Amino acid sequence: MSVSRRKFLAWMGGAGLSTTIGSKAFAATQKHFEGYPESMGVLHDTVLCVGCRRCEEGCQKANDLPAPEKPFTDLTVLEERRRTDAANYTIVNKYEVENRIPYAVTEKPGSPAPGNPVYRKFQCNHCLEPACASACFVKAFTKTPEGAVVYNKDVCVGCRYCMVACPFDVPTYEYHKALEPRIMKCTMCHPLIQAGKRDLPGCVEACPVEALVYGKRNDLIKLARERIRKHPARYIDHIYGEREMGGTNWLYVSGVDFDKVGMRTDLGNTPAPALTSGALSAVPIVVGLWPVLLTGIWAINKRKEKISEEERRAAVASAVEQTRSEADQKLTRAMEKAEKDKQTAIEKEVKKALEEAAKAQAEDADKSEEEE
Repeated sequence: MSVSRRKFLAWMGGAGLSTTIGSKAFAATQKHFEGYPESMGVLHDTVLCVGCRRCEEGCQKANDLPAPEKPFTDLTVLEERRRTDAANYTIVNKYEVENRIPYAVTEKPGSPAPGNPVYRKFQCNHCLEPACASACFVKAFTKTPEGAVVYNKDVCVGCRYCMVACPFDVPTYEYHKALEPRIMKCTMCHPLIQAGKRDLPGCVEACPVEALVYGKRNDLIKLARERIRKHPARYIDHIYGEREMGGTNWLYVSGVDFDKVGMRTDLGNTPAPALTSGALSAVPIVVGLWPVLLTGIWAINKRKEKISEEERRAAVASAVEQTRSEADQKLTRAMEKAEKDKQTAIEKEVKKALEEAAKAQAEDADKSEEEE
């Protein structure tokens, strides 16, 4: 029998008072990821992005997500600052940037005309050493050799530590689902690509101006450096995600400072697990008492199941016995009524026969008198 999130949180609340004792425990996932040399990633070139929202539509279709309230052709949504949510793995935001360096549109067919707006795509960055995986004590998040950070809803307990730990504010929660909510985020279409259903992530395939490039992370870094080298006036000399928080599989190049397009530039290069392990060590339940608690929960749960089964059987037996008793009583009453009705009918027929006989006798007597 699986443990629901609601039950788990209730048990956690009850167990919270007992987790402050004992020796110091450390996070179950302190082991730092080092990345995979052949892992895949995506390079987002904000210089080429035209804010068409085609990547949003491609993601939605690839992941079978519900359609938004406003169609993807409605670009008025770009006038407001948005973020991802449980029904949208990726979104595009528009930023008005002053003194943006223009570039010749003839250098890249399909590129946008020079102007102030800059568009930046927002989704999971798929860190080389993910904060979400480090913070998750049930290992619901996994860094795959292919580069994506994927989520296993079957082991998630809904604690939402991953949402707190993520420096990019990416994971979202299905608050509208009361019983079995999930953490939702971009998967880089990893399950679909692994299953052979896709060759490219949905957003990359849908981009009409090649502002998104999918490939090996090492190759993407070389491509980004080459673009910066060839067009120093078009790009700032920095690849976002190459080093930030230990590096990410989602990379960015830009013609303006990254903080001007809503990206954090205060993160440094230290991997997230190195920063979160100290905080997680203050939660003894993660390792020290987690197995004990689960064992206790399992025992309590099995005991409740046993008691519940015994009570169910007793209730069924009682109901059967009561039904039999009521049936016997009804049958007895029915037989008594039938016997009574039968007796009444007999008495009625006998009375009727006697009356008819008496009447016939009287008629015979009357006839004899008349004859005399």
